[in-house]
Amino acid sequence: MDLAALLTSAGMNITVCVVLFSLYSVLRKQPSNVNVYFGRKLASRRSKSHDVCLERFVPSPTWVMKAWETTQEELLTIGGLDAVVFSRMVVFSIRVFSVAAVICIVLVLPVNYYGQDRIHKNIPFESLEVFTIENVKEGSRLWAHCLALYIITLTACSLLYREYKSISNLRLTHITASPPNPSHFAILVRGIPWSPEQSYCDTVKKFFSFYHSSTYLSHQIVYKSGAVQKLKDDAEYMCKMLSSGCGSVQPTCKPSFAQCYFCGGSTNSFKIISNDIDSMHGRSGYSDLHINARKKECAAAFVFFKSRYAALTVAQNLQTANPMLWVTDLAPEPQDVYWSNLCIPYRQLWIRKISIFAASITFVLVFLIPVTFAQGLTQLEKLEKMFPFLAGTLQKKFVIQLVTGYLPSVILVLFLYAVPPMMMLFATVEGSISRSGRKLSACTKVLYFTIWNVFFVNVFAGSVISQLAVFSSITELPAQLAKAVPVQATFFTTYVLSSGWASLAFEIMQLFPLFCNLFQRFILGYKEDTMNGNLTFPYHTEVPRILLFGFLGFTCSILAPLILPFLLFYFVLAYLVYRNQILNVYIRKYDSGGQFWPIAHNTAVVSLIFAQVIALGVFGLKRSTVASGFTIPLLICTVLFHQYCRQRFLPVFKNNATQVLIDMDRKDERCGRIEQIFEQLHSAYCQFTSSSQSECFSSHQGEREIVRTPEDVEPGKEISQQDLSWPVHRNLTSDKPVLGGT
Repeated sequence: MDLAALLTSAGMNITVCVVLFSLYSVLRKQPSNVNVYFGRKLASRRSKSHDVCLERFVPSPTWVMKAWETTQEELLTIGGLDAVVFSRMVVFSIRVFSVAAVICIVLVLPVNYYGQDRIHKNIPFESLEVFTIENVKEGSRLWAHCLALYIITLTACSLLYREYKSISNLRLTHITASPPNPSHFAILVRGIPWSPEQSYCDTVKKFFSFYHSSTYLSHQIVYKSGAVQKLKDDAEYMCKMLSSGCGSVQPTCKPSFAQCYFCGGSTNSFKIISNDIDSMHGRSGYSDLHINARKKECAAAFVFFKSRYAALTVAQNLQTANPMLWVTDLAPEPQDVYWSNLCIPYRQLWIRKISIFAASITFVLVFLIPVTFAQGLTQLEKLEKMFPFLAGTLQKKFVIQLVTGYLPSVILVLFLYAVPPMMMLFATVEGSISRSGRKLSACTKVLYFTIWNVFFVNVFAGSVISQLAVFSSITELPAQLAKAVPVQATFFTTYVLSSGWASLAFEIMQLFPLFCNLFQRFILGYKEDTMNGNLTFPYHTEVPRILLFGFLGFTCSILAPLILPFLLFYFVLAYLVYRNQILNVYIRKYDSGGQFWPIAHNTAVVSLIFAQVIALGVFGLKRSTVASGFTIPLLICTVLFHQYCRQRFLPVFKNNATQVLIDMDRKDERCGRIEQIFEQLHSAYCQFTSSSQSECFSSHQGEREIVRTPEDVEPGKEISQQDLSWPVHRNLTSDKPVLGGT
């Protein structure tokens, strides 16, 4: 590929970006699109109406200025710590590749260009290989490349240390400065042993009351949930109604499908589950409720403790000699719980993980087909042999530039769009107990997949397999990478253009929500906004993309410096686009507490190590002993730096500090709000919202289960969904709320 083909690809992507960004600046001003481009503000009821004026139809850069001027504190308030961490990833990339671009363009690129005694063509018609390290003749000292590698590594490590320290402090502040978090007092227990004499609920109470009597507060059993279980519950409820006579069913508080639509139940009444009402309907009372509840119980429960330190201690300790029973973990935040996976038997998890690993390997092997096809487009000679009827067409200059400089990366990008949904499915089947954990798992899978297929498979499919044959041993890997990466560096440059610049334009346009909105308004005739702003930021797709481009930048910086200006422009554009989306489009439903940064740090360090290994191989091929000798200490120091950061900062992201939790407990005791926290614990983890499902909570002797209704709410108090659905256990003698599912 020559420089003209690269410029053709860049021109096409720039045109697409300019058109889409201009169109976005116009469409975002239209009142009919407020639910598409201001979903977060619409959800928080802060959207503004727009008057009809000419300014609505003129492109303007106001959104750029707003995204640029937004402070980190504002971003933290709106998007949470995860949004700040993602923004810091982009800022880190901008800083390190700014230094790399200056050093490599000024110092390395001239050495590559004049590396051999040859007659140079005009710059636009020069082959891109002339600008890579492949053009440097053997025997050169390559001191410029070694010096640039040292500067890039030192800059990256110093910035990584600074960012790791800063984000660790932000995480500690996130824990201590936030309102009392119910998850700090709760643990999730799985693998509860089954007993024929008593229910899971009684088993949990007996175990923790005996072994943790001083700190145990209450517990809440997890019940079977999901679409299948809901249909089953509704069917059972219908059978009970039909058998007892639909006309004799009394109104209840909950608008269940069976009650409201078939029996005319009112939503403004309440139901007291008692022996009297059960006998009116021909049921046996509490015994049936206990049997029904026991059938729906899972071998999992949330257990609440009197202090944060007690919950942390129990979560980290082994409860019994059998590690497959009474498995304890820190509970996710209430809004972060992934209820469907809590009912998965703990003994199945290892089988699921092995199955998902095998499925991932299969998916990677299947994906080799489109990758190989995309790489085949870069080799016109093979295309002419396979498709002789295209011989005349492939001789045209514009077609050559289009096929070699644009189509391969576009085809690969289109196939890669199927990867994130598949990896999210794999992460769900694995059994993650939290939504953020599921997204973290999917993020890691997508990252490994894209780095393997975009970098390694393209490298070996494009050059090693076709030119050098497969390496015979792992010791030859650096040498093979040294030969292959410079050849494929031009493909990585075009990939940054197609997958980077264009993807940002499509991201800010929100094409799918926009088309859905237009279809509903102009085809279906809806006049009101029917689309709710429920989109969460797709960290599992965007974090791997940012880290992949960083990986390509580090590995190709001294080998093919021309990639750096295109990469730097992408990161600057990403900084503006993603901040705009966090401010206006995506809402925050849950927060992982900055757990994405260790992934980013590890990927950056691994990228540096790979860049050094490849450089070591290149220096060996070019017979530059001085550069090779200086690269080995740099490689060792990078590994030691990584180990130090793992020991210094990573434990902060894995566990909560005892010192911090005890200080928070004592502060709550001094403020006198510990009792208030206890009262909020049980209602925080609200699993069910339908009346048929709420019946599966147990009711003991001396207690009645009262379901809240609008009449139960104090006058003037806002009615929440929780007030309409959550059953409250009250003691008949004291009339005080009773915590726990006991």
